[in-house]
Amino acid sequence: MDSAVALVETYLRLNGYFTVTEFPVVELPEAGEYRTATDLDILAFRFPAARRVVPGEGESERAVFLPDAALGAPSDQVDMIVGEVKESTAEFNPAGMRKEILGAVLARFGCCPPPEATRLVRSLLAEGRAKTTHGHDVRLVAFGGKFGGHAPYLRIPLAHVVRFVSDYVRQHWALLRHVQAKDPTLGFLILLEKLGSASHARGAREEPDATDEGSRNEQEREQGDEEGRFQSVEGAEKEAHGTAIGESSAGDR
Repeated sequence: MDSAVALVETYLRLNGYFTVTEFPVVELPEAGEYRTATDLDILAFRFPAARRVVPGEGESERAVFLPDAALGAPSDQVDMIVGEVKESTAEFNPAGMRKEILGAVLARFGCCPPPEATRLVRSLLAEGRAKTTHGHDVRLVAFGGKFGGHAPYLRIPLAHVVRFVSDYVRQHWALLRHVQAKDPTLGFLILLEKLGSASHARGAREEPDATDEGSRNEQEREQGDEEGRFQSVEGAEKEAHGTAIGESSAGDR
């Protein structure tokens, strides 16, 4: 999977969405041979009451997934996203904006019968979003490294996605530090946080304590004084020994 797509998938999952990535759309042209028309980077589906439950916590502490405001997700309706991910400009490929392709996506979601799908596709192409007869939202969202000109659909910078996921790991570290994440992006960020915490703890252990430093300085001074006294005694002994030898030589003469 493309790294940028994996990042966006993690972002949407943390916002309560179920996801399908790199969904291939196969078509049968007039030539009579099947071919892949395009791959849709990400499809996402979210129920409005999506929540994270941690067994053992009290009911009042069960956290509802509060979606990132940048997503513009409805608070009371099912939300379906057709997403395009680009490291460069956030925009949909022309193939992904074909009526037949978007119709195949709606069939994959299973949200509506073919006659209604035709109406929804027209709304998606014109406004970047549509609403089914059941009140469910279907939206086009492009993620990218930068923005180009005007587009009828929502666009979200990849830099914002990175900040959101990184902040999420730090804010929920008490929980996530115990998780063995299979999501590659989330697992990598958890590993970085673990290494950062371990490095910080190690640095705190290695940082010299002011009291210990003072004791060490005192010991060094005492050791220096002791060496100075030893050298003074040693010098005096040598001087006395030299005088004795001189007196003995004078007596022999």
